[in-house]
Amino acid sequence: MTGLRYVYAVCRPFGAALQAQLTGVAGDPPRVLHHHDLVAVVSHVPEADFAEEALRAHLEDLDWLAATARAHQQVIDALTAVTTPLPLRLATVFRDDSGVRVMMEEREDYFHRTLDRLEGRVEWGVKVYVESDPEQGALAERPAGKPASGRDYLRQRSMRSRAHEDMWQRAEQFATRLHRTLSERAEDTRLHAPQNTALSGAAGRNVLNAAYLVRRDVSEEFVEMVDRTKDEAPGIRVELTGPWAAYSFAGEESREGNSGESRPRDTGAGEAS
Repeated sequence: MTGLRYVYAVCRPFGAALQAQLTGVAGDPPRVLHHHDLVAVVSHVPEADFAEEALRAHLEDLDWLAATARAHQQVIDALTAVTTPLPLRLATVFRDDSGVRVMMEEREDYFHRTLDRLEGRVEWGVKVYVESDPEQGALAERPAGKPASGRDYLRQRSMRSRAHEDMWQRAEQFATRLHRTLSERAEDTRLHAPQNTALSGAAGRNVLNAAYLVRRDVSEEFVEMVDRTKDEAPGIRVELTGPWAAYSFAGEESREGNSGESRPRDTGAGEAS
């Protein structure tokens, strides 16, 4: 099959086979491309969709982007089950196998350093949400009917404001304690910006959005620590995701992708965060 080379991840050679029916972006099965003692996991993608101008247009199409991201993640998940991958950015493409090998040659030291640091480790995500707006809860508890006077109205407003402040203070304290506890079992952590509820679609307001780099052999203990906190604070929800490839800990250089290599017919093409 001809086409551009889509690169999912770089890792060390591994003996286990990937799933027999695994397909990648554009439906092409992934394969490994060896270079010295590293491998890149790649598949073919059509130039009509992944050349620079076409890709730029596709990245404005949310349905296309979501389908591509799902296929990309399927391959990363399969790799995480058998080895420690260093994921590259979504839509990292090169003209041919030679372009992929040039990239691996140029970044070989970086790949080795990062894979050494990530070997045997996975990423867990933990999010904390306030499940309902504290102000709405206060409104629900107030007596039915209109305020009897202006003073009564001000009193109700003051009660709602205090309830709102108390709930957020409790949520922040809970999230701070949880992060401190989980950090003791993690080798590294990342605090991401809270998610925008309107964009994520998650119920409640996000007050903690953290990633933890955890050794595989202590992951069960880490999960149990999170589970024990889930009923500690009424009105606060804890969500655990993973294990993932260590996206958050790959380092600044990995997030640069093909910076300075934007031409799909040379050594790289466009990409998305």
